[in-house]
Amino acid sequence: MNTHTLLPEVLAFGEAMALFVAETPGPMAEVECFRRGIAGADTNVAIGLARLGFRVGWLSRVGSDGFGTYVRRKLEAEGLDCCYLHDDPDHATGLVFKERAEGGADPRVEYFRRGSAASHLSPEDAAQVDFAAARHLHATGIPPALSASCRELTEHMLERARAHGATVSFDPNLRPSLWPSEAEMRETLNALAAKADWVLPGLAEGRLLTGRETPRDIADFYLERGAQAVFLKLGPEGAYYRGVLDGREAEATLPGFPVAHVVDTVGAGDGFAVGVVSALLDGRSPQAAARRGNLIGAEAVQVQGDMEGLPHRSRLAELERHLPDLP
Repeated sequence: MNTHTLLPEVLAFGEAMALFVAETPGPMAEVECFRRGIAGADTNVAIGLARLGFRVGWLSRVGSDGFGTYVRRKLEAEGLDCCYLHDDPDHATGLVFKERAEGGADPRVEYFRRGSAASHLSPEDAAQVDFAAARHLHATGIPPALSASCRELTEHMLERARAHGATVSFDPNLRPSLWPSEAEMRETLNALAAKADWVLPGLAEGRLLTGRETPRDIADFYLERGAQAVFLKLGPEGAYYRGVLDGREAEATLPGFPVAHVVDTVGAGDGFAVGVVSALLDGRSPQAAARRGNLIGAEAVQVQGDMEGLPHRSRLAELERHLPDLP
């Protein structure tokens, strides 16, 4: 009997926050009613992978408060294994408030996360993690921006996952306001990306982190530092892939999917990560992975909320059934 059968095959970690989305458009100061949900780039990807049938383990901390209980219940309802989610009696669950933007604009967001329970994560929180059972670890640049101890946890997770033979994906997910300096952000995130197999920056992020301009040059920056493949998000234009497949270098640009009505752009990049990672774990080609990233990213922007548009496996199968064969 395989003792790892029911243990998480995919690991994710970071900060899950209680989210409050304005019910009506307009400035935050004038909004009376908000709809509650959960938010966090890392949880968006974890939920997206769980909806596609992967066993996902979530590592984090929440406060011993009503919002922490709410976050835990929501994550468990989405199918996440929360055996590594710890209650922190001394620090509160992070909160985020989001305006309702119109016309496809980026909504304004306000965070209340300083000193949150998740910002006190450290390597000790991973003491019980069974890395030997994991096929894959997904990480972003947000936890290392929260605190020094979160940065230590991020390094620990990447190193332990690699040591046990799991693949690692890394999305820089830049949050410049959380860093002491741009230089420290670049140095830290590029060092973490060098520990990953699959790196998933946006074009603007890649330019800021590498100092290079073109998708190919940005990809080469990470390939030279040890990544196997780089998937670059180009927004509505699609995605660019470059990497080594079966011992040979390959690259491709995959066009984006047209979206008639963009409702909420938050979470589009997380949807892209869900598509890329799930396809690669399904054994699909990098080109198919980039296309699935574009597909799920397009789904994500058509609904209100950070992760509400992420598809379940049946919906994804329906969407992919109508796609033409790749060359």
